[in-house]
Amino acid sequence: MKLLDIVNSPWAIIPEKLVEIRDIYAAHLRGDKIDMKSVEAQLGKPLRNKQDRLEVQDGVAVIPVEGVLAKRMNMMHAISGGASTQLIEQDIREAAASKEISAIVLSVDSPGGTVDGTQELANVIANVNQIKPVVAFGSGVVGSAAYWLASAAGRVFISGDTTAVGSIGVVATHIDHSKQDHDAGLVVTEITAGKFKRIASSNKPLTEEGRATIQAQVDHLYSVFVRHVANNRGVTVDEALSRMADGRLFLGQAAIDVGLVDGVSTLDDLIERLRDGDESLTSRGVGATPIVQTQETETMEITIQSLRSDYPDLVAELESHGAAAERARIQAVEEQLVPGHEDLIAGLKFDGKTTGPEAAVQVLAAERAARASHANALHDDAPTPIPEDVTAEDGHTSEDNLPLEERCKRKWENSPDLRAEFLDSFDRYLAYAKAEARKAAA
Repeated sequence: MKLLDIVNSPWAIIPEKLVEIRDIYAAHLRGDKIDMKSVEAQLGKPLRNKQDRLEVQDGVAVIPVEGVLAKRMNMMHAISGGASTQLIEQDIREAAASKEISAIVLSVDSPGGTVDGTQELANVIANVNQIKPVVAFGSGVVGSAAYWLASAAGRVFISGDTTAVGSIGVVATHIDHSKQDHDAGLVVTEITAGKFKRIASSNKPLTEEGRATIQAQVDHLYSVFVRHVANNRGVTVDEALSRMADGRLFLGQAAIDVGLVDGVSTLDDLIERLRDGDESLTSRGVGATPIVQTQETETMEITIQSLRSDYPDLVAELESHGAAAERARIQAVEEQLVPGHEDLIAGLKFDGKTTGPEAAVQVLAAERAARASHANALHDDAPTPIPEDVTAEDGHTSEDNLPLEERCKRKWENSPDLRAEFLDSFDRYLAYAKAEARKAAA
């Protein structure tokens, strides 16, 4: 995936971190080469280009969830640190399958990351928690997508009063690099099919319609995020929205007070308690409800009634766009009407899918078939021509000695019936005569 595609994707991340990522992209777009050694010098430490993996302590697997989260590692991770949700899932599944491991701790210090891949990993965590205890331990920051993952564990603990938790929300950006392309002498022409294929193209300024489309996606993802957190923490969606899921970061005790976190602990203490079978950690309580979702159940849960209730303005706007588009489609189909094909047009108007150009193709095919049928009927009814008696020395009539096109012209000029038969088109008649001549020669 291109870096621009990653930046323009929806994110569940602390906003300040997304700004840093956009700055990396902006430098990349300008053609600046990122000097890794210079970055290391500024940080005062080497860059971590490799993701830490599962470690086992006293039968408890400790799995790091650190840095910016994405499905796969990329250039931004090399600079800002990060983790692949796919690799974390591998570690969790390995720990769940191992007979040597009795419990799992997710050691979280992350501002969040891309939405893509987060829900799938959260579902795995919730399901594994039904097999073995999974506890999340946060230090530093447990933000956005990282909290989505942490909330799926059976319990969530933090290291102390300075740990920041929350930032539950979704953000999407649109980067318009048309000016940079123009300044560089580049002209980008996009050829698309489908109204919404490039509704928010990075090669042109964002339109109001493009903004509305992105907003609809963000609203949907946010509703999914909040619903999962509410389920994981054992509260209603309204409770989650009112006290914990409005995008704020909560520090220490405040995170406990609003219900995002269960308490304060150290990592070593959690490992010891899990090793000793502490029932307050191993019992299946808050956050333990398994989530096994398919595309089908997700679609069933999000009904038009729930969308109208939660987002009335958005649904009204989308329905307005849809109605306008359908009216335009019907009008385009009606414009293709040719007399004699009214029934065909009526059917195409109300099938909900045929476009104007597609209707034109079908009408043209039907008209050609009708004309061919009419021509054949006229040909069958035409009288047999009476040959002339003028005979040349070779035994053929003088007409037969003329070139085919000349003979056709004479017949055409002298026969009103012939002209009617071929709908006043000499070219059509000539083509027919040539075809008959080829048949006779064969």
